[in-house]
Amino acid sequence: MAIDPSRGWDAIAHRFIEVRSGIGAEIVRRWARQLPSGGTVVDVGCGSGKPISTVLAEEGFEVFGIDASPALVAEFRRQFPSAEIACEAAQTSDFFRRRFDGAVAVGLLFLLPANDQRKVIDRVAGALEPGGRFLFSAPRQPCVWDDMLTGQPSLSLGEEEYQSALEQAGMRLHGHYVDEGQNDYFDAVRTSP
Repeated sequence: MAIDPSRGWDAIAHRFIEVRSGIGAEIVRRWARQLPSGGTVVDVGCGSGKPISTVLAEEGFEVFGIDASPALVAEFRRQFPSAEIACEAAQTSDFFRRRFDGAVAVGLLFLLPANDQRKVIDRVAGALEPGGRFLFSAPRQPCVWDDMLTGQPSLSLGEEEYQSALEQAGMRLHGHYVDEGQNDYFDAVRTSP
């Protein structure tokens, strides 16, 4: 049996596109306004690009995307024909050889096993310019649950573990936000090269 790098998301891509709401878009908009005007932002686990990459493009950023689902990558390309996107798992993506002013991972990290979450945090940190920012969503409390669409396990490491992983990667936790759906977001800044 072949391993699915999208962890079930490719199989339900069309359903995900149908049900993805705009929740979180305003958090991303406010966060993005702290980045250098016209800078580069990578949307890690970008899906179709709605609403996160849409907000970033509206704010004038050059948007890049990473997603492991071929169906979601195809929709992202349709929505953003001039944006670069990699159809790769975030844990192994070559896109992190580039430099970005910011990175977002909304609805992704907690879908990955704990070691893969730490690996993505480390890889994002290495791709950020000094002072670059990383916004990601995950519950503040450690918890485990099954994803509603894929049935795959989801895992939040919790705020303390995320803060530790960020520090080990050369970032510091700068802030915490909660959106209109009561989802938690962590905002980190790259502090060391």
